[in-house]
Parts: sequence; C-alpha cells; structure tokens
Amino acid sequence: QLVESGGGLVQAGGSLRLSCAASGRTLTYYIMSWFRQAPGKEREFVGGIMWSSGSTRYADPVKGRFTISRDNAKNTVYLQMNSLKPEDTAVYYCAANYGLMTSSWSEYDYWGQGTQVTVSS
Repeated sequence: QLVESGGGLVQAGGSLRLSCAASGRTLTYYIMSWFRQAPGKEREFVGGIMWSSGSTRYADPVKGRFTISRDNAKNTVYLQMNSLKPEDTAVYYCAANYGLMTSSWSEYDYWGQGTQVTVSS
C-alpha cells in the first residue's frame, strides 16, 4: 500500500515536499517513481529512484528543480519540488515497480491515491 501526503497550494517559485509511505512489503528491489496528471492530459513520468542503490532519474521538465530521495527506516520516498511553476499543477502519484526503471505508467504495479499540487501564478 502506498500513501501520499504533502500536496497543497503554493505560489510560483515556492516549494513543496511530497511523501509516499509504503507498507506491506520490503522495497529493496523496487523502483519508486512519481507521476503526475493534469486535467485533460495524460499521466506523465516525473522521476524515479532505485530503492537499493538510490540512483535517480528525472523527466526533462523537472530536472534541476525536483529531487527524489528515500528513507529506508521509514519505508518512505520523497519528492522535493523547488522553483514550482504553474505548469507543475497536477495530481501527483507515487508508484512502485519491481526491478525496472521505466517512465511508462502502465508498467507499475502499485499506486497511491494521489495528492493535488496547485501552483498559482
């Protein structure tokens, strides 16, 4: 089970940190990724982290602004979002996939419920 938290309303240029707490399984061989979906748009990959190594990958629109990290003790992955823009407004989802880092949302087995992020101009 994945449970996100930390969404909200922020002004452009501001920051937010999303959390995704995982329960029910060991994440050692999992990829934990963040996706987002804006109204009328397809779900898109934001970035991901390999739980075992901490290696990360980011989509071009968020590179240099967003950072993904994990806390092994808390079984939690974080998405630190800085320099937010109105176009970052979306529902953000965390997702888990066993063993494969992919930007394709259909490859992920487990999903959180989503958390709304709204960036005002």
